Amino acid sequence: MELKKEKDLELEKARHSLAHVLAKALVELYPNTKLTIGPAIEDGFYYDIDLDHSITPDEFKSIEKKMQEIINRGEEFKREVISKEKALKLFAGNEYKTEIINELPDGEEVSIYYTGDNFFDLCRGPHIDSTKRVQNYGFKIHSVNGAYWRGDEKNKMLQRVYCYAFKTKKELADHIAMLQEAKKRDHRKLGKELKLFMISPEGPGFPFFLPNGMIVKNILIDFWRQLHRKAGYKEIQTPIMLSRHLWETSGHWDHYKANMYTTVIDEVDFAIKPMNCPGGVLVYKSEPHSYRDLPLRVGELGLVHRHEKSGELGGLMRVRAFTQDDAHIFMTPEQIKDEIKGVVELIDKVYRVFNFNYHVELSTRPENSIGSDEDWERATQGLKDALDEIGRDYVINEGDGAFYGPKIDFHLTDAIGRTWQCGTIQLDFQLPQRFDLEYTGDDGEKHRPIMLHRVIYGSLERMMGILIEHFAGAFPLWLAPEQVRVLSLTERNNSYAEEIKKQLFDLGFRAEVDTRNEKIGYKIREALSMKVPYLIIVGDEEENSRTISIRGRGNKNKTGLNLQDFIERLKNEINSKKI
Repeated sequence: MELKKEKDLELEKARHSLAHVLAKALVELYPNTKLTIGPAIEDGFYYDIDLDHSITPDEFKSIEKKMQEIINRGEEFKREVISKEKALKLFAGNEYKTEIINELPDGEEVSIYYTGDNFFDLCRGPHIDSTKRVQNYGFKIHSVNGAYWRGDEKNKMLQRVYCYAFKTKKELADHIAMLQEAKKRDHRKLGKELKLFMISPEGPGFPFFLPNGMIVKNILIDFWRQLHRKAGYKEIQTPIMLSRHLWETSGHWDHYKANMYTTVIDEVDFAIKPMNCPGGVLVYKSEPHSYRDLPLRVGELGLVHRHEKSGELGGLMRVRAFTQDDAHIFMTPEQIKDEIKGVVELIDKVYRVFNFNYHVELSTRPENSIGSDEDWERATQGLKDALDEIGRDYVINEGDGAFYGPKIDFHLTDAIGRTWQCGTIQLDFQLPQRFDLEYTGDDGEKHRPIMLHRVIYGSLERMMGILIEHFAGAFPLWLAPEQVRVLSLTERNNSYAEEIKKQLFDLGFRAEVDTRNEKIGYKIREALSMKVPYLIIVGDEEENSRTISIRGRGNKNKTGLNLQDFIERLKNEINSKKI
């Protein structure tokens, strides 16, 4: 069922209005404050200020108290429209506001908003009518960071005061609790502790995968390959670097060049690929096709590179090099609906394995796009028809499609309620035209195929970051880098511990042994810190009876267990991909 995606406009207006309350409080507390801009953002608002005094966390409560005083006074927000000339006079002492005003066309009217009778700010609005409306809101200053005026490092560094803001104090408390939990689960912290990956100063944004991380990555790849082989996909690999001519033909040179790494080889411009699709197109174009070949499903785990700004990089979530689990489906117009349905079912199958809930958004034509209105309407309707036939609820996300076609995005929800956009299905009429792709129909004539782009993980790196945080580093058995660790209680039991480890290892389990001359409590704590799913503890009693004692997650502890019975448990848990 189609739903309309709408922002909570009332909450957005309230947050914007609270930004003005913050601005007024700062001016009252620090009269030398120069205000710049203060927008509403996803979880609250911020205000950028120019102030010689550096605001510290010790001052947050006094600022919040002053904000609450303004709110409790029930001050009204009143809009006034004035001329550009008058606005320049009102803000003559503030070079930031005058810069904004001067950029407006001559003769254009300027909007200002009053908060009460003695404070006004340059603003387009809209705002709520009175601070009474936010008396029961929960808000909290959580940080002050540096921010260049207008994001340009050539400009002066300002102070950005960030606040959370929610409709109730309980919502605020829940949000803060979620953030605290997220901090514990931070994949950058856990990635280091669990020896999964690293980022070197020699390669910012280019992750290094350590042995434990490679185990997880390869398991995700194997899982992807198994599912795609069963679903009729053929795997390919395309070059990491291709000529400028290719990217001009695809349209990426005009629409994506700022994010591409380029070089010159033999006096010809080349670019490292920021996405895999043009390479997939060349594979299709390398030989003739008939309608009997279609749909042709071609998958690629392709390493791509994108020039992201240094300030936007973050662990595995935002990198400059990542592996996209791309696939491109070349099909006839009659096959569109069934192919989309097949991809939706495949994505659902993958996400259910990880116990992810998700919602679906259909993103329509953006302003900066290529192609005819007719093609866009056909493509958008094709996506809608497939979703409607499946019976999947979805929301319309106006104007957020790719430049070459509309798309379906899958936003999954992790264990603490955060959402991540990972999977996507993009229907493309443009690249087949630009590359003059053809197939011979059953009528013997040449026809243009339709191209479908899709990913499930989105990128292996980002998916790993999400999974680290989703499981708080405690991967399920089938995904854990180390599945079992055997601990000897005393040195007398070392040989028995080694024997058990060898049996497990020879059967393909990822098992290690700890026979160090350390107290068993120390060994257990160290293994638990590495979030090993199962510990086998063997002492004299276990060795004499040829049994084992296990310690597992969720109090799955048992003594006197037969090793073969434990092996069957491991096999069942791995084969079922138990979470």
